[in-house]
Amino acid sequence: MPLEPSSTVALGFILEVERNYAMLTNLAPSAADPNLGGELLYAGDLDHYGWAVAAAGNIAGAATLAAATDLTVGKQALREGVVDFLVISLDEALRILKNEIRKRQTVAVCVAVSSPVLELEMHARGVKPDVVRSEGAPLHKSTPFLTWRVASAPARWLPKLDAIALQCLGFNSDPNVGIARRWLRLAPRYLGRQAQSMRLMRGTAEFYEAFVEQVRSAVLSDEIPVEVEIRFKGSSIDDNQTISPQVP
Repeated sequence: MPLEPSSTVALGFILEVERNYAMLTNLAPSAADPNLGGELLYAGDLDHYGWAVAAAGNIAGAATLAAATDLTVGKQALREGVVDFLVISLDEALRILKNEIRKRQTVAVCVAVSSPVLELEMHARGVKPDVVRSEGAPLHKSTPFLTWRVASAPARWLPKLDAIALQCLGFNSDPNVGIARRWLRLAPRYLGRQAQSMRLMRGTAEFYEAFVEQVRSAVLSDEIPVEVEIRFKGSSIDDNQTISPQVP
């Protein structure tokens, strides 16, 4: 199952979201439970990068404020679940955000104005986000990551593969485990259509080998009776495994 052009675009976007998520979790009080509940993230305009920042903020548990000059973009973000509310004024947004920040709940609000206008209003109102969108450096090529896909019925079988990945992570004192577990649980919810047919996570070669072994066992036992493609890409390794059910 080689990556189709559309999947390649999705891969780039998911990597962008994951990179922003990793940066946000560095700000969490606990790596074991990297939750930014109670923190206000300003994602700026919902362009391609702002969309990735907002999705990452949701996964990290922040309260996110974004802008959309184009109302169509705001409505699309609402449909995709990247934002929870689309409003027409900062006052409306702040009423929602203050309540959810007090409860330390995840929420994303988009105001249907341009980012420069929204930022002027934020300055006038004394709104100071805890975290502000930062373009940052691109994901380093040596950062190892895995992807997995299935040949059919992804809505049915990808969650089962996610469960195997969570089992392979286990529970230990490595702070990266908590970050990875939160990503696996919440990323599919906030990545929308981009994650409907593919999953991605950072991981070591050792994790990759354990994951492949467990998936192979599940496929060959007909627990997951579909073809699965797993790819690992690191600084010196680019490996691809296709695991197919046994033919009677």
